[in-house]
Amino acid sequence: MKIIITSIIAILFTANVFSQVFSENSKRGTTAAPFLSIGQGARAIGMGSAFVAITDDPTALYWNPAGITKVQGFGFVVDHTTWIADINYNFMALTYNLGNFGTIGASFTISDVDEMSVTTVEEPDGTGEVFGVTDAVFSLAWAIDLTDNFSIGFNPKYIHQSIWRMSASAIALDLGVKYVTPFDGAILAMSITNFGPKMQLSGATTQVLYDPDPNTSGNNSSIVANIQTDTWDLPLTFRVGVGYQPLKTEDNTITVSLDALHLSDNYESLNVGAEYCYDDFISLRAGYKSLFLPDSEESFSLGFGLKQLLMGNIALKVDYAYQDFGRLNSIQKFTFGITF
Repeated sequence: MKIIITSIIAILFTANVFSQVFSENSKRGTTAAPFLSIGQGARAIGMGSAFVAITDDPTALYWNPAGITKVQGFGFVVDHTTWIADINYNFMALTYNLGNFGTIGASFTISDVDEMSVTTVEEPDGTGEVFGVTDAVFSLAWAIDLTDNFSIGFNPKYIHQSIWRMSASAIALDLGVKYVTPFDGAILAMSITNFGPKMQLSGATTQVLYDPDPNTSGNNSSIVANIQTDTWDLPLTFRVGVGYQPLKTEDNTITVSLDALHLSDNYESLNVGAEYCYDDFISLRAGYKSLFLPDSEESFSLGFGLKQLLMGNIALKVDYAYQDFGRLNSIQKFTFGITF
C-alpha cells in the first residue's frame, strides 16, 4: 500500500509541477513532433480516445504503459491511420508477459508521406529535386503488477523527425499507473506522456556563406556558417481517467470511460466513450473527443470490432474507427491484433 500511495503521489506531484509552467494560453501549434498526439488503436479512437483506464492490449504502449500487464502471453497489433492532408501513419506494438517479472513491450510508429517537389521563387513549378518528410518513434516498455489491483509502467522512446536535409531527435518517457478500486471494480488510471527535452532541427539546409564585415575589403566574405533554429517542447500530456462496467453478464458487457486531459499545447478537455460487447465476439463503440475545448475540430467518433478465438488460446481481433474532424473532414483507423 505504501508503494501504491507513493507512486500515485509522485505522478500527481510531477503533473502539478509541469502544470505550473504551462501558459494560460493554448499554445496550439507551438510544439515539436505533433504527431505524438495522434491516438493509436481503432478501439480507443472509436471510444472518443477515453482509454487511459481501460487499456488492456498492446496499444496501451501509447495511452498508458501500465495497461500492458493485462495482456496475457504474447500480444501484437498493427494499426493504420488515414490522417488529414493525405498523410498516413502506421503503428506496430508487441508485448510479452513475463509473469512475476512483469510485461515487456515495444512499439514503432512511422509516417507515410509522398515525396514532394522542391520549388523556389525563381522556379515555382519545381527544380527537378524532390524531398521527403518523416515522423518516427520507437519505444521499449516495462510494466508490472505491484499488487493484484495496482500496476505501473514505464515507456522510454526515441523520437525522430526529418524534412528534406533537416532532422531532429529526442529521447522521452511515458509513465502510467492503473488501480482497480474497491468500488465495484471501477478503474482509476493516470499517465504522463512525452516527458523529455526540447527538439531542434539541424542539417545542411541551415548552412550559409557569411561575411562578418561587409564594409571591409580584403577579408573572407564567404565563411561557412550555420543559422541557428529555435528549440521546441514536446507535446507533454497528462491524463487521468476512470473506467467502469455498468453491465457485465455472460453474453453482454457495457464499458464506459472518461478521461480528463491537461496538455502543454492546449487547454484542458474531456474525452468520453462507451463500448457494448456481445458474446465476446462483436463490439460497438461511440465517443466524443475534446469536450469543452474551444475551437476544436475533433468531435464524435464511432467504431466496431470483431474477435475470433482459434484453438482455445489464440484470439484474432479486427477493429475499425471513424472520427469526425470538422472542416478537415474525417479520419479512419484500421487495427489488426493477435494474442496467444
